[in-house]
Amino acid sequence: MTIELDVQVASEAPDLPEEPQLRRWCEAALRQRTADSELTIRLVDEPEGRELNSTYRHRDYATNVLTFPADIPDELLDIPLLGDVIICAPVIAREAAEQGKSLEAHWAHMVIHGCLHLLGYDHIENDEAEEMEALERHLLAELGHPDPYGDE
Repeated sequence: MTIELDVQVASEAPDLPEEPQLRRWCEAALRQRTADSELTIRLVDEPEGRELNSTYRHRDYATNVLTFPADIPDELLDIPLLGDVIICAPVIAREAAEQGKSLEAHWAHMVIHGCLHLLGYDHIENDEAEEMEALERHLLAELGHPDPYGDE
């Protein structure tokens, strides 16, 4: 399996993860997939994050991560496009500080979280949330990061 990762940096935030880190986190989340994968990760600041969240989720604030699965039938597309993961860098930094998490661990969590959404995982229903969170915990532990839900 190969992963084609397009990283778009549209943020002025300091301490953004580099492409190799982003790739490592994507590979962890997507390794259950046997097919090749193509996705975009776009790192944004709050104005763009707020605009996207308002437009697509009707919520007027910047959120940490948004995902846009490429719901295109395979027969119409000859590339293994999964979709886009949009991560709002200032929100990630603020959440990490507020939650007492390392910035790297929180970035890893949000990238994995977004990739899992592209694979169809969700957290709307309790049983779905439990499955997704268990997988996130497992993958983050393998990468050497603590349980992101440890204080809940």
